[in-house]
Amino acid sequence: MLTSHRGTILDTSTFQLTREQLTAKDPPVNTCSLTDRMKVKMMILLFQILAISTLRSDSAYVPDRYIQENVALRGKATQSAQLRGQYDAFAHASNAIDGNRDSNYHHGSCSHTEGANPWWRVDLLQVYTIASVTITNRGDCCGERISGARILIGNSLESNGINNPQCSMIGIMTAGETRTFRCSHPMTGRYVTVYLPKTDYLHLCEVEVNALLPFN
Repeated sequence: MLTSHRGTILDTSTFQLTREQLTAKDPPVNTCSLTDRMKVKMMILLFQILAISTLRSDSAYVPDRYIQENVALRGKATQSAQLRGQYDAFAHASNAIDGNRDSNYHHGSCSHTEGANPWWRVDLLQVYTIASVTITNRGDCCGERISGARILIGNSLESNGINNPQCSMIGIMTAGETRTFRCSHPMTGRYVTVYLPKTDYLHLCEVEVNALLPFN
């Protein structure tokens, strides 16, 4: 694995040896019996099936090298409603894409909604291919509130983006936890929405959208 100033470079050359092995010619007839050759063919077929299954299930199955980069830093954030009251100055939607994983809400690096069925959304300003989304949960209190939230990715703003396809669902997260939620396959979209379908507050201390960018 290589790294650059832009992010992590994922190189699928790790699969090259497997491909070479899978396309290897049969052993010469004079070195093994027909039964042995049949066994070799069966083993090759099995390896092919396993390799295809692995490539399709891995989030890094894109055939060429690419960089995985947090493109949320380039975007613009909004939310259903901002918390009102004594601590509303800390609650801006943009706090969740400031590049800071500080999970203490009172340090001013978390977003905070108000009202039922809240949502938070980042406009990436263009369409990207997205492999995963990394969430940092609030740490100074109330970490259980995020349970049941849905991560949605797509190009529609209908119903504030909550009708876009689902990348993943957030289960139980501990206070202050940072966790990466991988989509079942890379998804394309301009908008990433975190939607909490219940009557509770939604606070996010960092949202990182991990897009796949060609490596030149």
